[in-house]
Amino acid sequence: MRAFLGVLACSLTVLSVHGLYSASDDVVELNPSNFNREVMQSDSLWLVEFYAPWCGHCKNLAPEWKKAATALKGIVKVGAVDADQHNSLGGQYGVRGFPTIKIFGANKHKPEDYQGGRSSQAIVDSALNALRSLVKDRLGGKTGGSDSGRQSGGGAGNKKDVVELTDDNFDSTVLDSGDVWMVEFFAPWCGHCKNLEPEWTAAASEVKEQTKGKVKLGAVDATVHQGLASRYGIRGFPTIKIFRKGEEPEDYQGGRTRTDIVAHALDLYSDNIPPPELREILSEDILKKTCEDYQLCIISVLPHILDTGASGRNSYLEVMRTMAEKYKKKMWGWLWTEAGAQMELESSLGIGGFGYPAMAAINARKMKFALLRGSFSETGIHEFLRELSVGRGSTATVGGGALPKINTVEPWDGKDGVLPTEDDIDLSDVDLDELEKTEL
Repeated sequence: MRAFLGVLACSLTVLSVHGLYSASDDVVELNPSNFNREVMQSDSLWLVEFYAPWCGHCKNLAPEWKKAATALKGIVKVGAVDADQHNSLGGQYGVRGFPTIKIFGANKHKPEDYQGGRSSQAIVDSALNALRSLVKDRLGGKTGGSDSGRQSGGGAGNKKDVVELTDDNFDSTVLDSGDVWMVEFFAPWCGHCKNLEPEWTAAASEVKEQTKGKVKLGAVDATVHQGLASRYGIRGFPTIKIFRKGEEPEDYQGGRTRTDIVAHALDLYSDNIPPPELREILSEDILKKTCEDYQLCIISVLPHILDTGASGRNSYLEVMRTMAEKYKKKMWGWLWTEAGAQMELESSLGIGGFGYPAMAAINARKMKFALLRGSFSETGIHEFLRELSVGRGSTATVGGGALPKINTVEPWDGKDGVLPTEDDIDLSDVDLDELEKTEL
């Protein structure tokens, strides 16, 4: 038991995770600090694996990925991102399961999903096919390329992507927006501001593309719009502040290069990615895919609709959505079912017929689970998940040592339950004569 808890603690604690690749491999280790420089600004074709160190499929792929990288050395770049540690990169490219492989070709901002096999030969074959397509496009005059965006390159980026902010439009554009804003307060005569301008412009265009406009870069001429400068206590130039709706602005403390700015913006974006979908267990495929694709799957068994009504059930679902939002960076799957709908699942988790609502966290790779012992509330669930994250709390083996059989059911229609009427009760199989004898 202690051994399992130790493994679980390591798998859930980002800081304790070690990657699958090292400097001695031909696989380039990528992270938010070097991704733009190595991949986005490169003219080379890149194959990039997004992985998690705890993922069994990723561990199986690692030796094949290394062989392919060695075979393709000097021809095609092969990289890897620990998306469990650098979740901003994983979130940026819609990575929801591991391993995910992307091909960064002519248009680096629109990588293609890798659809080939997982052997080194299949990876090499796919890379060479992609390379042929890239060369063919270039021969045909399609450049695509890497945006030719080099650090400090004066022509990089589009100045229109830096939003001009003023005393008149600041509140409506920034404070009332649901997006995250990085705002530079500058003075036209300031030398440091002039040095920052091409970096800020290039970063603005890249951030706009990579975050789909969810993180924006703006600029305020503080010598003209002195009301804003005074409101936010601007004393030197350039000053960069970060604005989130409903929160106090914070000072940006990062570097002043395009790469630094983009990396920080992507971290802000990952903080604001949507939470994972909360799904009802309607079939075996839903349970299997969620529990096998994610590090943990969090499953709630909610009371029968006749016991809570729609409003009661929605209140429980809202608690789950709130916690999914809180733990969204963990890349856990979130599921729910109605009491009695999946009895084999309840039995395998030791829930069985009472104590609703109930919650379990399943590690499908270990076939271990832990049960919520506290209240089904934000506080109780947070304590439960926090204890798991640091390797505490009791665990048990899933009944039968495998995911149970799941019934295919209809989705909840969002309405209150309705008791069956007398017309709905079929008495055709009831022997009334035998019933009378029994009563006598």
